[in-house]
Parts: sequence; structure tokens; C-alpha cells
Amino acid sequence: MEIPYWQVDAFAARPFAGNPAGVCLLEAFPSDRLMAEIAAENRLSETAFLVRLGEGEEADLHLRWFTPSGDEVELCGHATLASAHVVLEEIGAPMDGVRFRTRSGVLTVSREGRRLEMDFPARPAEPCDPPPELARGLGVEPVAAAASMDYLAELEDEEAVRGLDPDMGTLQQLDRRGVIATAPGEDVDFVSRFFAPKLGVPEDPVTGSAHCTLTPYWSERLGRDELRARQVSRRGGEVWCVDRGDRVTLGGTAARYLEGVISLPDGDGAPDSPGGRP
Repeated sequence: MEIPYWQVDAFAARPFAGNPAGVCLLEAFPSDRLMAEIAAENRLSETAFLVRLGEGEEADLHLRWFTPSGDEVELCGHATLASAHVVLEEIGAPMDGVRFRTRSGVLTVSREGRRLEMDFPARPAEPCDPPPELARGLGVEPVAAAASMDYLAELEDEEAVRGLDPDMGTLQQLDRRGVIATAPGEDVDFVSRFFAPKLGVPEDPVTGSAHCTLTPYWSERLGRDELRARQVSRRGGEVWCVDRGDRVTLGGTAARYLEGVISLPDGDGAPDSPGGRP
């Protein structure tokens, strides 16, 4: 079995920045076990698996995402951006956008100049009383807390977000996917960091799905629909955000780091079904 493979740095204008994602282009999905093993071997925060559905240039693609812990996730922004970059830029599909069928519904990505813009579901957070593990794990008391698929902890300023040194064992005890730490930015609208140790990702460099929560949060706080964000991890990356009510637009650039082939012994990981699990 030979699988065409790319590693793409998403939310980055050049290699060695942003968030690296693996992208596998397939004729049919292999077993879940094999995809989990490939993701674990890649040791990236997400590996994307793509299968074309139907014939013709405009055919949708089925997209699935796996973490290095072997979990399949519901939504991933940077690996979607990386997948769109492969389809539109690396294999040169003659179209201005692509539609992915995913566990979070249909996600579209379109070209806007050098930027790729993703149409994603909004995941607004509701204010909550923070569990004690949140402040203990972050090492700082949030000025405000909210919850969606992740906990959101608003801190006093950008310096507080940059200076975090979380206790991952404590954060792993929380009952959500991960933790978003955020604050107003000094030269952007807001900054953030994202921690998901229970998924095998202590800190994610740039997290598109977290911005499905951050965009409506800061749009309401700042009274604007269009926002510029920066994730201030070590690698860092910028996200252009638009609040559209029940949807958000997340924009960014991407850069190829490598292109190759994953070679596996024949018969390793027979397909689960022609289209995988929806």
C-alpha cells in the first residue's frame, strides 16, 4: 500500500511556523486502526485523511482527522486548511474552492488571494463557574471563564497568556476537550494558546477549531464582526476571523514542508467501507 502524503504548515506564510498537519490522499479509507497508527507515527497534532466522493472536478471530498493518541476528532481547523492547500495548490485541482464532508457537516474552503478561507460552524461558549482544576492547571486565576467543547479562560493581558506554564496533568483531569487561554492583543484583536493533553497534544501551535469559540466570544466583547487573531505558541500563527452568527469564517495561509509516500506492507489495514464512517 502506498499513500501519497504531504506535511503542511497551516496558518503560516512559510515552513517552520504555524501548525504542521499531515495529509493523506486515499482511494478509500483503510481501517480506523491503521489511520490511528499512521497518526501516532506522524506525531503531529492532527493527520487528515481524504477520499474523493464521486467523479469530476467538483466532487466533494470526505475528510477525517486523527490525533497522535489515536482519537478521531469532530472538528479540526488547521488540518482542514492543510488539506485544502494540498487539493488546491499541490495537486493543482482547477477550482477556486473545495467542499469537505466531515463529522461536523459540510465544510467549504475558498481562495481569497493568497489566503484560504474556511466556513466553519460557530461553537459559542457559555459563561461558567470555572472548575478548580482550571486555575490550578493554568497557574493563574482567569478574569472570566466560559465553556463550549473546550474551557475558555480569559486572562488579564497578552503577557499573562504568553507567560503560562501549565500543569498538563491537572488540565488533563478536566471534562472538556481542552483549554483555551485568551486575552486582548497588543497589536491584534486577541491572542490565545490552546492546551489539549488528553488528546496527546500538550500545546497545539495554532488551533482553528478553538477560533470557532474565540470568534463569537471576542466579536461580542469588542462589538465587531471582523477580527484579527494571533495564537502565541512558540511557532505562532495568525487567523483572520469573521463572526457570521451560527457560522464563522477563518482565514489563513499555508506552506508545504514535505511531499512523499507512506509505504506499508500489502494487506495492512483493509478498508472499513467504501467511504469510511460518516
